Order: sequence, then structure tokens, then C-alpha cells
Amino acid sequence: MGLLKRFGGDRRASVVPLFAISIIPLTGLVGAAVDYTRASAARTAMQSALDSTTLAIAKNATTVMDQDPSGAALSAQAETYFRSVFDRPEVAGLTVNVAYSKTDGSRLVVSGKGTIETTFLRVLGSLGGADFSTLPVSGSSTAVWGNSRLRVALVLDNTGSMASAGKMDALKTASKNLIEQLKNAAQKDGDVYVSVVPFAKDVNVAIAPDTHTASWIDWSDWEAPPAGVTPSATVGPGSSCPFSTRYQGFGCTTGPATGSSNASYIPSSGAYKGYICPSVDNGKTDQTRNGHYYNGCWTSTPSGRAGYWNHTWVVNDHSTWTGCVLDRDQNSDTTNVAPGVGPKFPAQQYSYCNTALMPLSYDWAALKAKVDAMQPAGSTNQTIGLAWGWQSLTRTAPLNAPDLDPTYKYKQVIILLSDGLNTQNRWSGNGSAVSSAVDGRTRLACESFKGADETNELYTIQVNTGGDPTSTLLRDCASNSPGTYDHFFELKTADQIVTTFDEIGTKMSKLRIAE
Repeated sequence: MGLLKRFGGDRRASVVPLFAISIIPLTGLVGAAVDYTRASAARTAMQSALDSTTLAIAKNATTVMDQDPSGAALSAQAETYFRSVFDRPEVAGLTVNVAYSKTDGSRLVVSGKGTIETTFLRVLGSLGGADFSTLPVSGSSTAVWGNSRLRVALVLDNTGSMASAGKMDALKTASKNLIEQLKNAAQKDGDVYVSVVPFAKDVNVAIAPDTHTASWIDWSDWEAPPAGVTPSATVGPGSSCPFSTRYQGFGCTTGPATGSSNASYIPSSGAYKGYICPSVDNGKTDQTRNGHYYNGCWTSTPSGRAGYWNHTWVVNDHSTWTGCVLDRDQNSDTTNVAPGVGPKFPAQQYSYCNTALMPLSYDWAALKAKVDAMQPAGSTNQTIGLAWGWQSLTRTAPLNAPDLDPTYKYKQVIILLSDGLNTQNRWSGNGSAVSSAVDGRTRLACESFKGADETNELYTIQVNTGGDPTSTLLRDCASNSPGTYDHFFELKTADQIVTTFDEIGTKMSKLRIAE
């Protein structure tokens, strides 16, 4: 009795009794955190699965509902797809519901719910007489379509360096996969259009057999003879070629340069007797002319004085043009002004623009075939690639994109991929060293495109397999969200092209996800 009395009157601290009293609520709080964390993870996984399900069944939802207005078939599709991607066996009582409506366009809502059994909360609930044996898990995803459409320009580096490290093969695979994704994002023809714009220093725009007759082509550069050079009056049929690649950057050929062989002498017989035809320029005296063909020849006619000749420059027929174009006059090279309002597009006969672009189309097989035809050659001019990607989205000459239906909303996207840094354009660069002047033109083109319409969106990709510096130009050109570079990708290996295009394709497909 005295011991108990002393215990009751003792005012000194005692840790053990206090700890014993507090251990139950402390354990409950820690356990509750564990239960809520499990439920949160399951809820996140459910939301992702609902988004995927909505995208998967939205494509054919209208057709399925037309065939079965009760909605049973669409609900069955949603249930099957959702359960194939939602791998959370701990979620019990799982149900999936589908709601479809068609007013101004179509709206599809896929929702799901279930419960997850608790471990610690169950004990706390029983102590307090409450039921905390389960926690709810739910989510919802909405797809809206029918009033929005997508137009995408694939602006793809086809320069010589793309031949290394498996980059061109990876680019072809990635591009065709992306085209398939965009095909699957379309409900019907015209919902999604895609263009393919291969670029090097020039872009090939020979989109039809009669493109050379188009009114928007400027033939001045194409028709011009070599600057500052004229054959001597003493040179004629049978004479040695008066030019050399060492001193003039070009020699002579047996006829008009394209498809003709080099010649040490001026032909003395045949169809091209006396023709003095420059060969392709090697850029020795003018680096911007490297790879340039001259599209004409000087003829030689007797002057009336023995051993002397008159020389007249005769231009090749425009039908021999292979489709290459240079940058437009500044500043139209960066602003996309229509020809007629602005200058025309200067033709060039150039060695390195192998594959012609393809304007906006939903001929998915033809788009993939165009990608397969790409060949790497030439130097890098991102400005002209971007300019023609923008042209492909524009409803004026030269490419005349399809008209916009006023009952729809449109998103226009350019995906610009390049493995190098800018090295040459119409005015600057030698094709090997980085050119800040070319960078300046690209920067202006980026800002012009983004500023032309708030719906315009630009993704940029640097395939940096050679250890170059990060392209701050491409990084800053992208349509990045404030404080981020979420539209710029720097890749270190070729295989990342495939995964990056897949990520961008998923983002564009998710433009349909409204909630």
C-alpha cells in the first residue's frame, strides 16, 4: 500500500509509460501513410490506363456506336483494353464505365473505380468503431474529337553526316512509325495531314513532272554563266579547255554539265561541236558554289578572223532542272511571304538534294515510301528546311496546302530534326565549319513561325552522336513551355531517334485528351 501511494505521488518523468501509451497512435499514423501511398500508386496507374484506353478506342468509337447504339460493344472494347494494360491485382471490385455523346463533335468518357484493402487503417478503424478496411481508387479520361484537326511537317536532315552511326536508318524507322501513329490518330481522311521535307543546303521541290513550268520559280541563278569568266576569243573547237578546277573551280565537259563527262578539249565534232560547257563547281574559288552545276554552254562561232571565235552563252532547257532551290532573298527566306507578294524561289542545279519533298497528304503508304527514298548528302542549312516545312503548311503557292474547314480547330506542328550544326546556305559557309550567319537566319525563321499563329508548334531534335556542343539554337527555337525545354531533344545515340519520335507522336495523339 505504501509503494502504490509513493508511485501515485511521484512527479518525476517516466519515458516507458509515455512511450507505451503513444505507440498505438504512432504506429497507426505510419501505417496509414503506407496504405494511402499504395492507394495513390494504384490511382496513378489507373489514370494512365484510362488515358491509354480512351485513345485506343476513340478512333473507332463513332463507327462502333453507329453499329450498336446501346453502347454495349464500345463498353466491352473499353473493358477488354483497360484490363490488358492495368496490372494492379490489389485493386478489387474493378469496374469500367463508358459514356459517349455526339453534339458538336464527339465526346468519349472512360472512367474506372475499385477499392484497395488496407492493413493498418483497418486496425485503427476497428479501435474507433469505424470501417477503414478499404480505400477507393478511381479515375476518368475524356477524349474530344470531331472539331480539331492536326497538320504535321516532318523536316528531316538529309545531309552527308546522317550516313554515319546508323542515323539515317534510325530516322527512316522513326519517321515511318510516327506516320503510322498519326494515321491511327485520324478518325477519317483529312483529320490528320503529314508532309515530308528532306533538306541539306537546298531543298528539292520537284513535286510533279511539270514543276519546272511553275510561275513561282526564279531562274536567274540557274541560267547564269560562271561569274567573271568568259572564254578567250582564241579558243574554239578542238582547243584545250580554257578552265581548270584549280583556278576557276570548274573545268569543261563534253556537253551540258548534267550527265556529261569531263573533257580536256572543246568538242571538235558532233552535236556539241565548239560548245564550251562548265563542269560542276568544286567551290575552290567560291565556297558557296560547291556542288553547283552551270546550266548552259558557250557556243563558238567563227568571228570572220582566222583563229578567232565569238562566244555566246546558251541556257539549257528548264526541263533539265532537277528540282533544287536555294534560300529566297532576305528577309523572305525567314518570313514565309507568298510569291508575288515576296520574291520567287531561286532554282539551282545542285549535287546534293536527292529526294524531293512531299506536300501535305494522308496517303500513308506514299508518305512512308518518301521516307524510304531519302539519301544523305550535302551540308547543313536548317533555315531552308524549316522554311519549306512552313511552306508545306501554307495555303498559298508553291505547295498550296488544303483549305481549312471553319467548323474545325487546327493545330500545325513542325518537327525539325538535324544531326549537325549549320554550315552553309545561299550566302555563307563552306559546308564544313559552323556558320553563325546561317544560325542567324534559322533563328529568325523559328521566331517567325512561332509568332505567326498561337497554334503553331515547333519540336526540335539534335542528334548529337559526334560530341558536338548542345545546339542552343535548336534548343531555343523550340516551342518550349515557360521555364522548360520540353519541345527540345538532344540525342546521343541513333536509336534514341525512334523512342523520341514515339514520344512526340504520343504527345500529339494526346491532344485529344481533354480531361
